[in-house]
Amino acid sequence: MSNLSLYTVTALLILDSDGQRVLAKYYNPPHQTAPGTGIAAELGVGPGGPGMGGLTTLKEQKAFEKSVFEKIRRGGGEIHPLPPHIILTRSVVDLHFILVGPLSTSNELMLNQTLNAFFDAVNLLLRGSVEKRNVLEGLDMILLAADETVDDGVILETDAAAIASRVSRPKADTTDIVINEQTIMNAYTNFRDKFSQRIQQL
Repeated sequence: MSNLSLYTVTALLILDSDGQRVLAKYYNPPHQTAPGTGIAAELGVGPGGPGMGGLTTLKEQKAFEKSVFEKIRRGGGEIHPLPPHIILTRSVVDLHFILVGPLSTSNELMLNQTLNAFFDAVNLLLRGSVEKRNVLEGLDMILLAADETVDDGVILETDAAAIASRVSRPKADTTDIVINEQTIMNAYTNFRDKFSQRIQQL
């Protein structure tokens, strides 16, 4: 029987061109724990697994990010197996956008669509200028976009425009406001009536 879990994302990372962390969100499903550890079994628990403890501590996460960066730096496409994980990447000027899922149960197409949606949402939020400096300046919006894309390892949205619209402030719609003589006359009449009521109350 195949795994029908919604928890398909292990981590969402943005690394710079030196392999340093710009953004890192690790997800741990609340169920399916490895025996006696309390750590999700699919997150690399056991001998030989990257993280070697479920990627729960900062040291394990940094070691995992280093191995991911080494794998990406060697090249070979956008999808990299790093047992027990599968790594999907999207690189721009000085950043690497990375989505990590469990190798045994992942749907690569869905993960790729999720990564592309997150990248495109970031591109929309930063108005086409996706580079490290702009990402750091707009980190609050980028974190919100990450939360709108993936929550606790569950893919929520794969439409970049929907993600960006939930994160950014709505623009004031001034096209529906029509100012003409009648509008000004109505405002004047309303003001006059309210003013006369106040005067009569005194």
